[in-house]
Amino acid sequence: MSRTVFQLNVTQIESVCHFELRVEGQIITINLNYPLSLTSSYRHWQKAYLDYYKYLRGRKAISGGSSSPIDRNKQLVNAEAQLLNEFHRWLFSADLLSIRREIANAASKHSESEHHWVEVFVSCSPLELARLPWETWEIGTDLGIPKRIRIARIPTTILNDPVQTLGRKARILAVLGDDTGLNFEGDKQAVRSLDHFANVKFVGWNRKNPQDAQALKSEIFQAINDERGWDMLFFAGHSNETVLTGGELGIAPNVSLSIWEIEEALKQAKKRGLQFAIFNSCSGINIAESLINLGLSQVVVMREPIHNQVAQEFLMQFLKSLSQYKDVHQALLDASHYLKQQESRFFYPSAYLVPSLFRHPNAELFRIKPFGLWSTLKRWLPTLKEAKWLGGLLFMSFLLQLVPNLLLEPRILLQAIYRKITFQVQNKIETPLLLVQIDNKSLIADRDKIKHQIPLDYSYLARLIQHLSQSNAELIGIDYILDKYNPLSSRFEEQPGNTKLLHQAILDGHTKGLQFVFAYNENENPKIGKVSNDIISLSDKIEGDIRFYPWNVALPSNTFDCFDSSNCPFSYKLALVYLQQNHKKALAILSKFNLDNQKYFSSKTINIRNEQLSFLQRSRLYPISSFLGWFHPIIDFSIPPNQAYKSISACELMGSCKGKKKLPDSLKNKIVLIIPGGYEGAGIQGRNDDNFTIPLAVAFWHGKSGWNNLFESKGTFTGGEAHAYMIHHLLTRRLVVPIPDFLMILLFSLLGKGITFVLLDNPHKRKWWMINLGIATAVYMVVSLQVYISIAVLLPWLLPSVVLWNYVRLVLRSKSYE
Repeated sequence: MSRTVFQLNVTQIESVCHFELRVEGQIITINLNYPLSLTSSYRHWQKAYLDYYKYLRGRKAISGGSSSPIDRNKQLVNAEAQLLNEFHRWLFSADLLSIRREIANAASKHSESEHHWVEVFVSCSPLELARLPWETWEIGTDLGIPKRIRIARIPTTILNDPVQTLGRKARILAVLGDDTGLNFEGDKQAVRSLDHFANVKFVGWNRKNPQDAQALKSEIFQAINDERGWDMLFFAGHSNETVLTGGELGIAPNVSLSIWEIEEALKQAKKRGLQFAIFNSCSGINIAESLINLGLSQVVVMREPIHNQVAQEFLMQFLKSLSQYKDVHQALLDASHYLKQQESRFFYPSAYLVPSLFRHPNAELFRIKPFGLWSTLKRWLPTLKEAKWLGGLLFMSFLLQLVPNLLLEPRILLQAIYRKITFQVQNKIETPLLLVQIDNKSLIADRDKIKHQIPLDYSYLARLIQHLSQSNAELIGIDYILDKYNPLSSRFEEQPGNTKLLHQAILDGHTKGLQFVFAYNENENPKIGKVSNDIISLSDKIEGDIRFYPWNVALPSNTFDCFDSSNCPFSYKLALVYLQQNHKKALAILSKFNLDNQKYFSSKTINIRNEQLSFLQRSRLYPISSFLGWFHPIIDFSIPPNQAYKSISACELMGSCKGKKKLPDSLKNKIVLIIPGGYEGAGIQGRNDDNFTIPLAVAFWHGKSGWNNLFESKGTFTGGEAHAYMIHHLLTRRLVVPIPDFLMILLFSLLGKGITFVLLDNPHKRKWWMINLGIATAVYMVVSLQVYISIAVLLPWLLPSVVLWNYVRLVLRSKSYE
């Protein structure tokens, strides 16, 4: 709750009242004559008040001597009207206009806010001046200002700091005093109504089991001094004003206890959390001032004697508001308003003028706060508006899982830009991948050697393998389905001569130690999607599944199946074979030193001691990853293509066309991947399904030409290039795991809900919170970009931020937050 605080000191010296208004270092002083008629009106009202309420706390019934009946109600109503008329005429005098205007202007600045109060703390001296009903002064009504001004009282001097609130279930100590002429059953029932919200304990006088004075005083003292502490102190009984001892409480017939006597216990109770006290008794101004001086935050007292039934009505309404989690000032206003209503005024005239709230100006207003698991859960549950927005964004996040590129591609583009401007591109790293692309350039240059493209002329593949074998290649992956099936004609097209050439080239390569990994595609027809036995019939031929979900890294569901079967992704199988080859070489070197290391490796098993192989063995697709792609590693296009792989046209490899790229002198320790290079119709289905739109990040790395190709729909990104990225990630152990949007949306919804509590409780600091929240959102974005690069985790930013700021928006736009 935001507020503007004014302190008004009113001091009477003889017939002049000195008004001093303080706000933010500014002081306005006014001297105003005190009308003697006001004192006369007050005394007339006080007598009429006491005459009407025959049975009063602290007073015996007043008997009338007149034989004729007197209309006490009419006398009191007339006296009240005269008092208020006299009092308000004095306060609304022209001399006080500057003070009223200063307060009213502060209220007008926040007239549209229902969470801002202008609070006027009034201090009066002497005591007779404090007895006047200052709470009825409706400042600003003559200037048309809304009623956002409330008045509280403070002592002339405050000696101690206020109490710090404690996060616990409220504890209430109820002290019952002398019940002579009184009935506390209503008080007890009212206090017990808070049992669901607080721990309540009763101590004090018991007529059925009376105690001597010293034992009773000791019991009350010890109860107040309880080490567990209290949050609220309630007293019911008789009380009186005493200047020297801070007021006294009637705790038993003919036994009183002064505030001075229990001062030490009250100080300890304050240290243990005592914030608020309510005295449902008579004449409590001295008591309130004493307790505020001790450091209590707020004290509610009755300035005049009060009838037992009125006190109970006030208490019930006051505690009802407290049970609704309202603060004590609002609870006092609610209870006073109830007594002021027309129906209540018939029975209890002038009763609303008696209660007063004394406050420490720097203390948080006491309120009973929800406590316990259910209360906490209920508070954190979303409101109707929040639930609608949260449900909509969660639904959107699930839809986006079906169209991942919609948000993922712009995010990876942002990662690429961030990687470049922060100089986190490792250009000096030598990649072991070489892509040989059978592209349009090669098809044109070697058109006399390629009779058909779908399926690809096998003689051309044979010549490529021969050239690679001559360059000492050790591992070749073929990104073509070698089943001789033509998807365009839906029939097998035999290439007898070409098939023999390809078969022989593969055998020759095997003879030189060259290993091949062939692509396959699972199909209901066993003859389709597998490598033809006419091309390779070796029992240990190595195949890998060419299918993948854009743009996810293809991983096996079970790594052990990859050892002895073809049930393994194509890129994963290539990385596995490559690491096996290099591990064998390492073992061969070790064997020269007569080290027995062969037991750790065979062609059918993986040596777990090898760090890279161990990582690869752990890289599998867990069940949770297969559902909507949650936690499934993605292809990291923020890495430049030339850092992931090198590429060369097939015609450049065989020297049949001009090109700037040259084949390395040796292809040892390399992975060569023969792939379709983006020509029309390339793909498993023969309908261009191997050609994809260039990812935004890849277009960024290609520069102007990449963007031109993207916008003009000329360039393509092939499935072979995607496989190359996957191989790079597996070899470098870079598997970027995306955190699902829905998880971060739920997390940020909790964070947003917590922020709403802060904004609602501290509306005067909203601007500060908004600035810092904006900074925090920007920092989170930068941190998420760096986390992506440093630890390979993609933290969603857009939708979670929308959720967070939507909570803030709902708070700022709601007049009453539901």
